Amino acid sequence: MSGAALGLEIVFVFFLALFLLHRYGDFKKQHRLVIIATLLAWYLCFLIVFILPLDVSTTIYNRCKLAVNSSPAESNGSYVTLAPSKQKCFKPWSYIPNGIMPIFWRVVYWTSQFLTWILLPFMQSYARSGGFSITGKIKTALIENAIYYGTYLLIFGAFLIYVAVNPNFNLQWNQLQTIGIAAANTWGLFLLVLLLGYGLVEIPRSHWNGAKRGYLLMKTYFKAAKLTTEKADAEENLEDIMEEVRKVSESIKYNHPLRKCVDTILKKCPTEYQERMGRNMDDYEDFDERQNSYPSEKSLVKLHKQVIYSVQRHRRTQVQWQILLEQAFYLEDVAKNETSATRQFVHTFHSQEPENKIIQYFYTPTVEWYWECLLRPWFYRVLAVVLATFSVIVVWSECTFFSTKPVLSLFAVFIQLAEKTYNYIYIEMACFLTIFFLSICVYSTVFRIRVFNYYYLASHHQTDAYSLLFSGMLFCRLTPPLCLNFLGLTHMDATISHKNTQPTAYTSIMGSMRVLSFIADGFYIYYPMLVVILCIATYFSLGTRCLNLLGFQQFMGDSEMTSDLIDEGKELIRREKRKRQRQEEGENRRREWKERYGNRDDSTRNRAVHTDQKESSFTETNANRPLSKYTRSNGRTERDRIELLQDAEPLDFNADSVNDDPLESDSGRYQPGGRYLSMSRSKIFDDV
Repeated sequence: MSGAALGLEIVFVFFLALFLLHRYGDFKKQHRLVIIATLLAWYLCFLIVFILPLDVSTTIYNRCKLAVNSSPAESNGSYVTLAPSKQKCFKPWSYIPNGIMPIFWRVVYWTSQFLTWILLPFMQSYARSGGFSITGKIKTALIENAIYYGTYLLIFGAFLIYVAVNPNFNLQWNQLQTIGIAAANTWGLFLLVLLLGYGLVEIPRSHWNGAKRGYLLMKTYFKAAKLTTEKADAEENLEDIMEEVRKVSESIKYNHPLRKCVDTILKKCPTEYQERMGRNMDDYEDFDERQNSYPSEKSLVKLHKQVIYSVQRHRRTQVQWQILLEQAFYLEDVAKNETSATRQFVHTFHSQEPENKIIQYFYTPTVEWYWECLLRPWFYRVLAVVLATFSVIVVWSECTFFSTKPVLSLFAVFIQLAEKTYNYIYIEMACFLTIFFLSICVYSTVFRIRVFNYYYLASHHQTDAYSLLFSGMLFCRLTPPLCLNFLGLTHMDATISHKNTQPTAYTSIMGSMRVLSFIADGFYIYYPMLVVILCIATYFSLGTRCLNLLGFQQFMGDSEMTSDLIDEGKELIRREKRKRQRQEEGENRRREWKERYGNRDDSTRNRAVHTDQKESSFTETNANRPLSKYTRSNGRTERDRIELLQDAEPLDFNADSVNDDPLESDSGRYQPGGRYLSMSRSKIFDDV
């Protein structure tokens, strides 16, 4: 089993990162370099979280071996027995041989740092650039990141000057490396505490509110009203941008040198706009540089960037609107089924996606009713209580982890008790649950936060390249200080425990923070205590109230603006529900009509052929007879009904145009076949 656990976790974490990236990104439309860079960043960060518990158990075993080797001992199989105390050092099932973990951490850490500080910021500017060539995009990315890189070089230079001037420090390469790590971890810890303070309160509260159906339905109505405004704004912005594209496309003809740039912009436009612009273009027209003023390449680059942003935003709001509608319909169905006497869950609308037959077999309407109406609220309440308990333990440990005598950090107490009995499975599970909960609190906040419309992680493949790369940067910056904070909470970091013991492989790569004492003994110890203030502020929703006062609409139960938006969203959902009900009724009528007359297709088709053969001679010999008799007995009605039943493309019919059939030229007569056909062509059933 030596190294097998490490290999299994490496493979598992890769597929986990790939699954999450597939949920938020779009593999088909986004650039491959963006997908690969984001996947690598997420993968390395998740890998650190999953592998660190194995490092802890291996370190505890190595400490035991050092204690054994320093005293008389006897070897006995896979463990070592101390002669005086009969202590046994069992080898953990997930033991990793010496020399592997330092190399592994060095590769993972420095790769993630290269991604977050150099490659991902450059790729952000490159992906958002509107350039038409690789050289132009690279040039734009370098210019935009000049200030970014210069700022961090200035900060690193300040640390370097401080160490060089201080006579107590003898500057060496290892210490210079530690200064760089300390600077990166200081910035990461500053951001970590902010996100952690929000997640520790919001995650248990969100699960507790998840058991309140009325609360969730009101919040969904509120989101619908806000999203409608955003959707309308996105549509208006797209229309304005497309109008500019149309003007540019009409001014720059096919033989203009910049026409290739215009064609590149047109390819990024939605299909309906491309077809509309293509119909308005002439086949070929010469241009005269003296008479006409043409846009410059710089203005086309700016327009290209605006097109990419507006199309992505419009597509995202449309998809989010459909998802929000499904969520609102589901919550309304739950509210209706709670009082059902049959105890079978009834959906207002059938699922648009085909369901798995195995799931349908086990997840029957009765099982669904018991889960959705009875068990699920209690499950969310119990889960919220468990998460709230974990949050309290984390807050207490963050405020007391620096105390070694007595040990006040609860996580350190749990690990030390397990270390005495060398229960490695318990140690790894305790470490994994601790760091996993901390990661959930931090990473979920990264997925929830939204910086206007520039950074926004949207599910169902609606996240743009800029937001994906930005999330990778945040993960790479937050994970190393998160792991150091975890090791501090469990007293596995020698800097915190003040014990002369063998450090973990992770801390040996990170280096000792004693090079900069004011950071190691000051900032790293006391700054995490601010999580208490942040948790209190989050509990009382101080940030939400401040944003609401500034004019940013936030969901607050005691706000008049919130009540108005809830009423507006409720009406919007009601309209969409009526619209979908009319559509389903129309489809059901078509289906019933097809099932009723579908078995007559063959006989009707033969009868129509026979009628067509007689129609010409019948018309010539009886041209002077009343028109109403022809409309009752001719084969035109049969042909129209055949086309309707077969879902075929109907014949071209226009009341204003002249038809070949003389029987339909008179508009003063009622014609059942032609009238019904025109109604079906205008999609009259869509509103039934």
